Amino acid sequence: MYEKIKQQIVQINTDEISDDRKVVLNELVEYIQQKQAEGNIIQLNFICTHNSRRSHLTQIWAQTMAHYFNVPHVYCYSGGTEATAMFYKVAETLTEQGFQINKKDESTNPIYEVKFDEQESPIICFSKTFDDPYNPETNFAAIMTCSTADEACPYIAGATKRIPIRYEDPKAFDNTPEMEAKYKERSLEIAREMMFVFSNCRTVEV
Repeated sequence: MYEKIKQQIVQINTDEISDDRKVVLNELVEYIQQKQAEGNIIQLNFICTHNSRRSHLTQIWAQTMAHYFNVPHVYCYSGGTEATAMFYKVAETLTEQGFQINKKDESTNPIYEVKFDEQESPIICFSKTFDDPYNPETNFAAIMTCSTADEACPYIAGATKRIPIRYEDPKAFDNTPEMEAKYKERSLEIAREMMFVFSNCRTVEV
């Protein structure tokens, strides 16, 4: 794993997560542990409205934490109720936090390769609907990362579990003096919560 990401992770304190929030996160912990006990792969589809900010951040940090805590057979995806584009500030924020990101094209919905470790395959990120062919059709947990998508999609076809883990949208601070700080804050909040989840599912001590 890239050293700068490791440095970010070792500074995270999961004790900052409230007990009420841990109740929410433990739904995901229990789902992963159940799949582990059954010997099944773990497919997680993180869903928000536009698949542009929060869903990508959760997908990337979940995959990263699964690797860091040696939780095997975890495959993370993301999608939206509609497709737009991964917002550029997400890539900038993650780059600053140590990820290696390669923007593959200059289309209106570009494809990004996001790497957290030189030896691991990149996470492929682009905006898509949650039922896009790139995402799993069955046997996955739908993680609802925003209230709008959660309320607009009461049923996610193919999902064996639906878990609402909502985050405030950093989009509210776009084009303001607080923009950079708020994207960093949201990314680290998500990192902290995905660390809590996967540290409680680890099979090998780090």
